[in-house]
Amino acid sequence: MNLIDVYFSLGTNIGDRQKNIETALALMDEAFGCHYQRLSTIIETEPWGFSSENFLNCAVLYSLPVQSDYENAALNILSKCKNIERAMGRQEIIEYGEDGKRIYHARVIDIDILFYGNHRISLEKLKVPHPLMKQRDFVMVPLNEIADEEVKYQFSDIFTDIID
Repeated sequence: MNLIDVYFSLGTNIGDRQKNIETALALMDEAFGCHYQRLSTIIETEPWGFSSENFLNCAVLYSLPVQSDYENAALNILSKCKNIERAMGRQEIIEYGEDGKRIYHARVIDIDILFYGNHRISLEKLKVPHPLMKQRDFVMVPLNEIADEEVKYQFSDIFTDIID
């Protein structure tokens, strides 16, 4: 079976944050029908873009079956991630300030798709690579820990500070 590497970022700042990460990973294992391949160190970070309790963040790699329609496959993965977030009690509140910038909120869990193989996806519901990841140390530090050299090379525009 051919597999594709899918990288995710997880973050939580409500309740038992360590347990939230563990629960999300167990639910992802169940939803994807396999155990993750790599998990970064879990780091504590300050909130990005709003004031709140500190987050725990990590990156995780799953190797999932390749599907010919990669955009629909990625949307299916996104749907599974959103279902996990809701099952864990996340309420999706999407607000924008007068300046047009998104207003962020505390969350039980946040699961973002960072990379789907070497594909670049630009759909209304999903942008891969995640468009803001390069600006976020809470994503890039754990991701750099587990990312293959091939991924760093393929997406050198994102890993510019890491690649010579």
